[in-house]
Amino acid sequence: MEGTKKPAKVLIYILLIVLSVLFIAPVAIILMNSFKGRFFISDNTFAFPNASTFVGIDNYVNGINKTDFLNAFKNSLFITVCSVLVIVFFNSMAAWYITRTKTAYSKILYCLIIFSMVVPFQMVMFTMSKMANMMHLDNPLGIIVIYLGYGAGLSVFMFGGFVKSIPLEIEEAAMIDGCNPIQTYFRVVFPILKPISITVAILETMWIWNDYLLPYLVLGTSEHKTIPIAVQYLQGGYGSKDMGALMALLVLAIIPVVIFYALCQKNIIKGIITGAVKG
Repeated sequence: MEGTKKPAKVLIYILLIVLSVLFIAPVAIILMNSFKGRFFISDNTFAFPNASTFVGIDNYVNGINKTDFLNAFKNSLFITVCSVLVIVFFNSMAAWYITRTKTAYSKILYCLIIFSMVVPFQMVMFTMSKMANMMHLDNPLGIIVIYLGYGAGLSVFMFGGFVKSIPLEIEEAAMIDGCNPIQTYFRVVFPILKPISITVAILETMWIWNDYLLPYLVLGTSEHKTIPIAVQYLQGGYGSKDMGALMALLVLAIIPVVIFYALCQKNIIKGIITGAVKG
């Protein structure tokens, strides 16, 4: 039996290595080309920078200056952090309420929230952008409210599965000790939700940080533009692009998400497994 298992393990390791290379290669190519001159990227995309193609950090400086990248970074950081905090805070409470209250109202509410994941954004984007303008939500604070709505489907689904794994006796004991529902949630339930909260936070962070269409429709190309919108400023006339600066800005946009994911990756696996197996 052991002799038959070894070839299977070797094949699995080879498959994992191949998949890892496929996922890492695009990022490595972007990083490599961010140090090459703009005229050498299209002709020698997969070649390493050499003495004639290497331009150092010039692409980064040009990209930052041309797009007002620092202001876009500040806007993206503010919108992403605030949106994720709001999503985790309110949707975790909503999931707890829906899961613990076995009423027809809570079941209908849960189905409506989950149904929002099925509706393609393209079907409602023009109506949504018009309503956002009418309700004065076309600003960084307003788009946070919109992200709260669009992020409810996935987050409530994941939080709900995790809440089912929490023994009801713990909450009953807290209420016997004198805690009201709000105190029970913040003192007992929410600390237990830490693994799934981090999982939801990372998934929502990657979505909101990299989102282009929603900020473009709501915020436009004003002073509130985010990083994906700022990158489009490198698009010149007749389809020309400053590929060197574009690659440099993509690297700068990737770094915060990679760091955040690396710090929290253990909690992602723990949160998903617990919510899926016990929920």
